[in-house]
Amino acid sequence: MRKRKGLKSGFTTGACAAAAAKAATLRLFTGKELKQVEIRLPDMKRVVFCIHDSDNDGDNAWASVIKDAGDDPDVTNKAEIRAEIRAEAGMQVSGGMNQDTEEADNYNIIIRGGRGVGVVTKPGLPVAIGEPAINPVPMTMIRESVLEAVSDFRNPIPEIRFPKSDLEVTISVPEGERLAKKTLNSRLGIIGGISILGTTGIVRPVSSEAWQATITMSMDVAVAVGLKEVVLSTGRRSEKAAMDYLGLPEEAYVMMGDYLRFSIEEAERHDFEKIHIAAQWAKMVKIAMGIPQTHVRHGVLEVKNLVKLLMEMGFEDASMIDDANTAREVFLRLRAGGRDDLIEGICGRARIAILQRISGVSVTCYLVGYRRREVIASSG
Repeated sequence: MRKRKGLKSGFTTGACAAAAAKAATLRLFTGKELKQVEIRLPDMKRVVFCIHDSDNDGDNAWASVIKDAGDDPDVTNKAEIRAEIRAEAGMQVSGGMNQDTEEADNYNIIIRGGRGVGVVTKPGLPVAIGEPAINPVPMTMIRESVLEAVSDFRNPIPEIRFPKSDLEVTISVPEGERLAKKTLNSRLGIIGGISILGTTGIVRPVSSEAWQATITMSMDVAVAVGLKEVVLSTGRRSEKAAMDYLGLPEEAYVMMGDYLRFSIEEAERHDFEKIHIAAQWAKMVKIAMGIPQTHVRHGVLEVKNLVKLLMEMGFEDASMIDDANTAREVFLRLRAGGRDDLIEGICGRARIAILQRISGVSVTCYLVGYRRREVIASSG
């Protein structure tokens, strides 16, 4: 039997931006076209990036990298990450959070966001309002990569074309504004493009790290704008139904996906007074059963277990549903049989299961229908 090949890791937008910035710096100093550059990741490992394109013109140069996210289904996979660098002797460096400045000998490194890089408009994120959405670790990686390129050319050699000066680096993503529409950036208050992210420089395939980070950031924003309640949804359909039903501010809604346990514990840690849970039937049943991770890979929902749960809740006619193939089919038969009491009972059981994991928080569960995609039952 042939061994299954493992999933391929990739690189974050932050690592790609750092590589592009180093390549642009080297292009500026040497005037030569580069095929690849090597940068250092936060864990001190060194990796090589292929350079997609580059050019230079006088005091300016630019280079770009095509992001390779490996086998991770990242919306920014194959996106072009570009860095432009401008040299100006004696450039005046003013204050401002959008200018990350580091002096190495007589060099000042100033990092800005360009086209396709979002701008932060809401509090609660690790970047201040009005600044480009380049997170702290990528900002450091970009700066260190530029300085590393600078240090390679400190000693006068014939290839140097510029004296020591201030260097202004602008990170851009040509398709960033379009790609951002496929993310939750607008809800987080990041407008006009994507975020330059990453804490390790490496993207792990189908990892929980990025999703959980988004959950935390969403709650950070909700707290920062003064909200005391949060809505956790398992999917976009459930979230849309909850939005229509509850009418809370946009910042209150957090897409938890299948990360139920992580999300409710984060909500408790953020001191929300009330948690709303929105899900369709199969996910709500898993919550009611106390399953902390509701994705199918963490356990198929067997109909026999659902039938057993319903019998514990007072359901007597097992013959109505025991030959059903799926949880959804059970739901449809209960609806057809007028057993809305059991459907609401599942919401109540889900609420109890959540309250067994956290304390001091009010919880309400909302069941979203399959066809009309609206709230059809709740835990009261």
